[in-house]
Amino acid sequence: MPLDHGLIGVESAPYERSWTSADTLLYALGVGAGTGELAFTTENSAGIRQRVLPTFAVLAAQAPTGRRLGDFDPAMLVHAEQAFELHRELPPAGRVRTTSTVTGVYDKGSGALVTSEARAVDAESGEPLITSRSSVFIRGEGGFGGERGPRDEWADPGRPPDHTVTYETHPDQALLYRLSGDRNPLHSDPAFAARAGFPRPILHGLCTYGITGRALLHAVAGSDPARFAAMSGRFSAPVFPGETLTVSIWTGDGGATALFRTAKEDGTVVIDRGRAAFRPA
Repeated sequence: MPLDHGLIGVESAPYERSWTSADTLLYALGVGAGTGELAFTTENSAGIRQRVLPTFAVLAAQAPTGRRLGDFDPAMLVHAEQAFELHRELPPAGRVRTTSTVTGVYDKGSGALVTSEARAVDAESGEPLITSRSSVFIRGEGGFGGERGPRDEWADPGRPPDHTVTYETHPDQALLYRLSGDRNPLHSDPAFAARAGFPRPILHGLCTYGITGRALLHAVAGSDPARFAAMSGRFSAPVFPGETLTVSIWTGDGGATALFRTAKEDGTVVIDRGRAAFRPA
């Protein structure tokens, strides 16, 4: 069955989800935070109140569309791009009501790019909390004659980065991160990973995204999640658990914006065309 283009523009029914203090602590550990980031990894340290890593917004705003995209091998689907806007700081525990919409299905020749948007509001007050935009690439589902989609005009700044932040991932990082909800066997099952063409399970793209978000938070936002307004990036290559990642950051507008790129030790770029925005201190 081909991809269901009838999904485009159809808003899903509202979906409610909640999270606890333990969920946001587990997420922080899953994206590599530790004893140097106790505000994000503990809830009872003296003189420190619990805060939430901004990239948890992507998980908090996830919601099912209510309909299947089509009949395809899930091993052929990869996360292509991810963006979010935070309308205010996330609480350590909360509850949101989310609606999601498929915004486009684009023909990339070798596959299809499916874009979607989710809007999450506080379940009690109805106030906007998160707007999340994402796309997935489904290999083998292109060639249907559709539009290729909009172009991104991101350009390399052409100068040394203002900040570089390096983090080592752990060999078992994916096994910890998957406990935050993404149980896709691509990240844990060697047989499934082999079917997708990988020599071993790969790290979740959103784990790499969260690691990158930590670098932006500490390097540009003074470790204050209330200042973190938005982030976007394109997943350009897989990461294997245990690899080292370096985030290169170019700031602009007096620190209100940044461009970034995340790469492995061999120079392979794994998140490209990164943008972030920050609120004043």
